[in-house]
Amino acid sequence: MRAVVQRVTEARVTVAGETVGAIEGPGLCVLVGVTHEDTPAKAAQLARKLWTLRILPVNDEGVEQSCSDIGGPLLVISQFTLYGDARKGRRPTWTAAAPGPVAEPLVDEVVAQLRALGAKVETGRFGADMQVALVNDGPFTVLVEV
Repeated sequence: MRAVVQRVTEARVTVAGETVGAIEGPGLCVLVGVTHEDTPAKAAQLARKLWTLRILPVNDEGVEQSCSDIGGPLLVISQFTLYGDARKGRRPTWTAAAPGPVAEPLVDEVVAQLRALGAKVETGRFGADMQVALVNDGPFTVLVEV
């Protein structure tokens, strides 16, 4: 699994003009891509990593914090294009991305595992044409792979 993680002060996702998920930060906006070899165990591993990733603003002692430290919210959005390959030609290929029937339950598992850890999680809508708006705090963006 691959995730692009952005530290945000706010983020939202809309579908056909309707807001389907929104958070106020500090928190994380997470784009999740699934490939063919991914499993529920990898989804759980990614959830634990996201929940404890210390990239939120520093506390009074000067230490970076995680969502688990401050109860920071997460907006999790599926994005198959994270497994696009544009090394050859001018048009990316998507063969490394898992198909919807494989990917959707694994993205749902990431969300379920985060919620089981105590996270406040909002989501996009799998397979929909989504518009994502966010304020990247820093800017701060990292790539996480499990």
